[in-house]
Amino acid sequence: MFNLFNKKKKEEPKPLSRTVRDLNQGYVFEYDLRSWEVTKVYEYDWGSNNFTREFQVSDGSEKRYLSVEEDDELEMVLMQKIKVRSLQKDLPNLIMENEKPPETLKYEGMEFYLEQESPGYFRELPSDSQEDWEEFIAWDYQDDSGKYTLTVEQWDDRSFEAAYGKVLKEFEISNILPREQK
Repeated sequence: MFNLFNKKKKEEPKPLSRTVRDLNQGYVFEYDLRSWEVTKVYEYDWGSNNFTREFQVSDGSEKRYLSVEEDDELEMVLMQKIKVRSLQKDLPNLIMENEKPPETLKYEGMEFYLEQESPGYFRELPSDSQEDWEEFIAWDYQDDSGKYTLTVEQWDDRSFEAAYGKVLKEFEISNILPREQK
């Protein structure tokens, strides 16, 4: 016999299971009690089929860069651009004269130690052209705790950039939502 009152309950949709690996332009996520939107996507080619992604993100008042790399485990750093000369007044000249950066740098009262030198190529996505790649070299520094990083980049003979950041754990980024479809 058919019972109208014993209907099956409608199943609730499962919570979204997006991770930082799914981020793309227009996505929104929560970090440090603030909402951030991915405004640009960049790709780095480090050679030997090793690629990483970086996302320019904004909370409406600040612009930062979220670097996401899948090595043996997921590595993430949220960085902000800083002036190269805030690290050391003569840093660009020192690098050009010695063809390498110093082994240690100080910033915000912390000491950072050179971890690696990484020549590579950079481009903004989406890109369909192999000619969009720009060559550069990056030097990555880390503090004693391993929680904070500095990166110094050289883009041509006299063009330098720097960034300061904090290493994040995957659980620190939550509520990842895609761009609303219109």
